[in-house]
Amino acid sequence: MKYAQYIFTFLMGYFVYAFVEIAGRGYTHWTMCLTGGIVLTLLYIMNKSRTMTLIKSCITGALMITAIEFAVGVFDNIIMGWSVWDYSGLRFNFMGQICPLFTTIWAILCIPAFYLCRIIRRRFD
Repeated sequence: MKYAQYIFTFLMGYFVYAFVEIAGRGYTHWTMCLTGGIVLTLLYIMNKSRTMTLIKSCITGALMITAIEFAVGVFDNIIMGWSVWDYSGLRFNFMGQICPLFTTIWAILCIPAFYLCRIIRRRFD
């Protein structure tokens, strides 16, 4: 039954991230939906540990998401030239793909993700 948990978690991340991005900036890109699904699934796996506190989850999650955002950004924006996002105008950005502002936003979004992962786990246990 573990596969069902992972598939459900991936789909939650896929659709919730798409909704948040469309609500926030009016559109999204299909690669961001996939990234949202992958990220929530990884957060789900990471939050399985009983020693994972909310603060650890937020810090670790924000760093993990920033690393994934960088990898996806290099592929989407630099290699493919799709111009999905550009942080060049934000302070302390790196190659226009990541920046401290969005790392902070990811840390904050890890709070509801932490609790969503708990709800999903309870639902499937």
